[in-house]
Amino acid sequence: MSTEQKQQDADLFSVRREKLDELRASGIEPYGGRFPVTHRAAEIISHYDELEGQEVAVAGRLMGKRIQGKAGFADLQDFTGKIQVYVRRDDMGEDAYKLFKKLDIGDIIGVRGRVFRTGSQAITVAVASFSLLSKSLRPLPEKWHGLKDVDLRYRQRYLDLIVNPEVKSVFLTRVQIIKEIRRFIDGLGYIEVETPIMQPIAGGATARPFVTHHNALDMPLYLRIALELYLKRLLVGGFDKVYEINRVFRNEGISTKHNPEFTMLEFYQAYADLGDMIAITENMLSSVINTVLGTSKVRYGEQEIDFSLPFQRMTMLDAVQSYTNEDFSHFDAEIAYDQARSLGLDVERGTSWGKIFNEVFEAFVEDKLVQPTFITGHPVDISPLARRSKEHPMLAERFELFINTWEIANAFTELNDPIDQRQRFEQQVQEREHGDEEAHVMDEDFLDALEYGMPPAGGEGIGIDRLVMILTNSPSIRDVILFPTMRPRD
Repeated sequence: MSTEQKQQDADLFSVRREKLDELRASGIEPYGGRFPVTHRAAEIISHYDELEGQEVAVAGRLMGKRIQGKAGFADLQDFTGKIQVYVRRDDMGEDAYKLFKKLDIGDIIGVRGRVFRTGSQAITVAVASFSLLSKSLRPLPEKWHGLKDVDLRYRQRYLDLIVNPEVKSVFLTRVQIIKEIRRFIDGLGYIEVETPIMQPIAGGATARPFVTHHNALDMPLYLRIALELYLKRLLVGGFDKVYEINRVFRNEGISTKHNPEFTMLEFYQAYADLGDMIAITENMLSSVINTVLGTSKVRYGEQEIDFSLPFQRMTMLDAVQSYTNEDFSHFDAEIAYDQARSLGLDVERGTSWGKIFNEVFEAFVEDKLVQPTFITGHPVDISPLARRSKEHPMLAERFELFINTWEIANAFTELNDPIDQRQRFEQQVQEREHGDEEAHVMDEDFLDALEYGMPPAGGEGIGIDRLVMILTNSPSIRDVILFPTMRPRD
């Protein structure tokens, strides 16, 4: 915001503050109490035939005013949209009419009156009386200063929601998406649970955690980076199907696809495997998208993404060979090193086959995966919580679902062998000691749980925010999180 604009806003604030003092001096309370709303704006418009001539009570924010002489019109905006109101001195009385004329754009009022159509056929409420419910001391931005101040929109989301109706539509769609996901997964017999947000060990994913301190226990705690390990403990305890939709926190960079706190769906099913997770995932997404959007084809930017069943499936080995003409099925780290270097990747000698192979995949394959595609057969050494493949011990029974080149879901046939799991954790600890801050730490309590016996299971995590981005054609993750993480203005 320019210095000139800031000064103008400050001047308007002073004028409105004076108006507030004048109202109180005249015995009018500018911050009123309960107002019994009978109808909302959209309801009046959609049910006009039934409401014509009837008296209604509607409340909202004053968004426009056109007063001339003894009568005029104004626009009232509530949660559902805008409705025009008509004010006339002879209907309201002189004192009320004078007060209405002094109202500012942004003030919140409640009106009572009769529903009718104007000569131009605009559905309108003829105001018989009104109440001032909340005086707005700050002026609303005029068309958001050309809709250019994106940073301010994210910082002051409440203003964004007031002046940009399409923003509210995105978040209402988000609500519907999550509601339909819950409906679908509840219908499969899953039970929604809650697991700890603050944990003594940050596990279940490869990510840097946020660290806090518990004073009474005098111990560090970590904001969770995943939901996985506690949900698996519930499988040990006898829950067959569990899920959670909640926030996770990762102390990583911020970009159009990353926010430090984001929403995940994780679900786990005993006696299931990767194939079950694939079937649930594509059926759930297809059902949700068709229910919420009424179509299986979604436009994101210049791309049309088709969620028709079945989704495409490729092994990681086949995908890499398809886009690089290099065959990595030898599982040899030295050969993989030479291949990666020939492709122009700066990999270090001594890096494991699986990590080199994954770098090649990320560099040459991910940006080709626009349509929904299940990629299966990941290296074990980047999948420390997944069961080994029956076909080859260096591969895991794992898939990632890519849509619009982004990883949207990650699923395993879960590792339930406590001996193998301990060995995987030990390898992760070694990698952490060699500088990998995102490697897993040893979780003895989780290993204790596995040693009591966890049933074979399938499990999965789905990133809700990225999914909502795609389904609402939103270019940034900040567009689908009501209050994204921002650097302080000062």
